[in-house]
Amino acid sequence: MIILASHSPRRQELLKRIVPDFESHPASINERALPVLDPPAYVQSLATAKGQSLVPSFPGATIIAADTMVAYQGKLLGKPHDRAEAKQMITALGGQTHQVYTGLWVRLDNGSVRQQVVTTDVTFWPLSEADVESYLAEDAYQDKAGAYQDKAGAYGIQDAGALLVKSIQGDFYNVMGLPISTLYRMLLAEPQ
Repeated sequence: MIILASHSPRRQELLKRIVPDFESHPASINERALPVLDPPAYVQSLATAKGQSLVPSFPGATIIAADTMVAYQGKLLGKPHDRAEAKQMITALGGQTHQVYTGLWVRLDNGSVRQQVVTTDVTFWPLSEADVESYLAEDAYQDKAGAYQDKAGAYGIQDAGALLVKSIQGDFYNVMGLPISTLYRMLLAEPQ
């Protein structure tokens, strides 16, 4: 049995590419109770806490947990609380390179634990105020309204946010929230 410690439709869709049969169970942790560390250590601590919270309920299962954050100049950019905060984030990222970090925690059915942080550099095109407003607009490039909502850094590369991205260096799927190539290798039973 494989358990994904998330109800994220995006993570479920990506995991199905490498694991056809799994169950999703969200981890109930208080993220605010964990100390805020540098971005790679922080995403790893969140993924670890999520995964460990499910071990008592699924003692013999393989458990996969992940947490993804956007960071710019070493500062974490979480999900914007409102449109104004989303505008600040997108404006700051315009013409710049930022990092997307995903912490992965896997507990295999044999009890062994594997952890890894995957980093991808994302560079945005230079953005005018009109570009930012257009992205934040109701129709956001014919995407669903509020494309920035519920997304770290106020964008998702899989939807309208793709039009902001000039280039990436690293794993595309990491920017979506689950680096499946790395995860696949972590799931192999052989030592890495």
